[in-house]
Amino acid sequence: MGLFSKLRKKEESKEERRISIHEEAGCIYSPVNGKTAALESLQDGMFSEKILGDGIAVTPSDGEFTAPVTGTVESAFPTGHAYGIRTESGVEILIHIGLDTVELNGKGFQSHVQQGQKVKAGDPIATVDLDVVKNGGYPTETMVIVTSGNKIVERVSSDMPVDSGDQLLKVQ
Repeated sequence: MGLFSKLRKKEESKEERRISIHEEAGCIYSPVNGKTAALESLQDGMFSEKILGDGIAVTPSDGEFTAPVTGTVESAFPTGHAYGIRTESGVEILIHIGLDTVELNGKGFQSHVQQGQKVKAGDPIATVDLDVVKNGGYPTETMVIVTSGNKIVERVSSDMPVDSGDQLLKVQ
């Protein structure tokens, strides 16, 4: 078996494992590589006071964002900064990339999904140039919020490194 065959086989097994992980009921996965933070630590009352719902923040280390759940894209803002996804069981998730980034009017954001589209956990939803966001004076923290009111029964600790696809939350 040659080097490329080994690499291809390793990639296939990694993908198979990832798919089975994303099938666990009630799990919400990180949409991006980065480091977790508590919502209460954010400088935006809408999120820190959990007005939209409970969840967690991730400070991204790169700009590749993926769907944290399998479901239907209920909303995809034209500016590319926020996405709402509803699972088949009715759990609604908001992924909000950065704070006040709507003011960038889409600059630095490239959306890969549209409203009504079906996505699987791990599917690409957006690519963001984090330097554009930072140079615009906006924080890059990405909020993953359960907007449907489902109770969070498990949560990863704050200040933890995570990879895209790692479990962040579990809801009832």
